[in-house]
Amino acid sequence: MSLDRYRIRTRPTQPFAGERTQPRPGRGLEFYELRGYAPGDEPRFIDWRAYGRTGRLYTRVFQAEVPARFTFLLDGSPSMALFGKAPYAERVLHLLAKLSKSEGAFLWGQGRYRGQARAVAEGPQAALAVPRPKGATVLITDGLDELDWVRLLGKLKHVVLVQVLAPQELSPALAEALLRDVETGERLEAGPAEVAAYQSALEAHLRKLKLTARRLGSYALLRVGEPIVPALLRQGVLEER
Repeated sequence: MSLDRYRIRTRPTQPFAGERTQPRPGRGLEFYELRGYAPGDEPRFIDWRAYGRTGRLYTRVFQAEVPARFTFLLDGSPSMALFGKAPYAERVLHLLAKLSKSEGAFLWGQGRYRGQARAVAEGPQAALAVPRPKGATVLITDGLDELDWVRLLGKLKHVVLVQVLAPQELSPALAEALLRDVETGERLEAGPAEVAAYQSALEAHLRKLKLTARRLGSYALLRVGEPIVPALLRQGVLEER
């Protein structure tokens, strides 16, 4: 599969009600407006249908394609070490960084992407302590840190959130167990009631992350081991150029 035909989506997948984009005229693929024909306009951009309706010449103007800058934050918090999430998430980063390299791929606190990446040990909360970077932030995380995620994503403003979870985290096959939170060290005896409560809380958390991220950019939930490109295309993080 050739990756050259794809790019990272930078427009909100689900804008706020009443929100409108503000495109700029220029050379691109998406139609912007019609304006009166002026000497020197390329004949191939004349709208002959408008001429047939009005008897006047109009030129089709397209949206400018502005090069995008992406800053990648790879979650290196302890929970990412479980169930193969860390190496899978790193594969996601390298794929997306290569897609955006010509437009500008940078690593959180590490400068321009040059084929290698180091996870951020503090995890997503590192984004709360510094000014937001230019362009869009690509946040690759399991999303399990106890944070005010709405505040965090809102601060970043332009977000591509790729959440990486293991199948056993989404659907734990537990009857009874003694669990330990790798982030806090807290221990919990879990039975059927606790598992049901966990799944309900997780579903609500995933819905909130998805809704918030799509209003600011795009979102995808990846399960460790699944093919990356088809999943990102299906969920709107990638689009065709």
